[in-house]
Amino acid sequence: MSAWWKTGVAGIALVGGVVAATAFAAAQMQPGQGMQGRMMEDHRGMQGQMPGGMQGQMPGGMHGQMRERMQGLMQERMHEGMHGGMMGQQAEESGTPELPGQDAFGAIQEIVEILQADSATDWTKVNIAALREHLIDMNEVTLHAAADQHALDNGVEIFVTGEGRTLAAIKRMVPAHVAELARSGWTARTEDVPNGVKLIVTSTDPAEVTKLKALGFMGIMVQGEHHQMHHLAMAKGEMENH
Repeated sequence: MSAWWKTGVAGIALVGGVVAATAFAAAQMQPGQGMQGRMMEDHRGMQGQMPGGMQGQMPGGMHGQMRERMQGLMQERMHEGMHGGMMGQQAEESGTPELPGQDAFGAIQEIVEILQADSATDWTKVNIAALREHLIDMNEVTLHAAADQHALDNGVEIFVTGEGRTLAAIKRMVPAHVAELARSGWTARTEDVPNGVKLIVTSTDPAEVTKLKALGFMGIMVQGEHHQMHHLAMAKGEMENH
């Protein structure tokens, strides 16, 4: 076996070792340890696993690839630490759990806290039950409605259907979303069909037509930033559940 081949095999094995070492280092992170300090320890640990003289023996380009791989692993570890560790660290430091445990529960909790913090809240009009029904509608449409999409030359038509509680949610939510789609610059309308509605969304811009076809039903339904304020207004009794 040539020296180059042996070195290449060693380099591959080293990459695997670096991955394992980095994962182990991440698992050993302590809550009180600074992110920068943890990343430096990971980096030193990876350097320490490289045998003496290895860098000089690597064929052209392999050393650069190894360095890029190490940097990529460090960036991944930084992202994971920031994304998954901040809330967990806060909970550990305070001794109090932070997550509500269920999305709809958390959404209602957030709205109730806003209402209680506002001295102008008119509690004779507050309707948390209506907000709960709307969140159930959102769950039904998102997770249980069937969406059969057909391409048009200038957009899409989507048959959104279901039964029972899902059907009722479709009838309330999908037609009500048409006005929001108009604010996005599209032309939208709905038609009643057996067990649901047909949603037609079109555009005169070819790029937007391509976008509509890629977004599909749920990508179109989440358009706009009105949902959160819509929930607050509903809880205040200022609008109906749809």
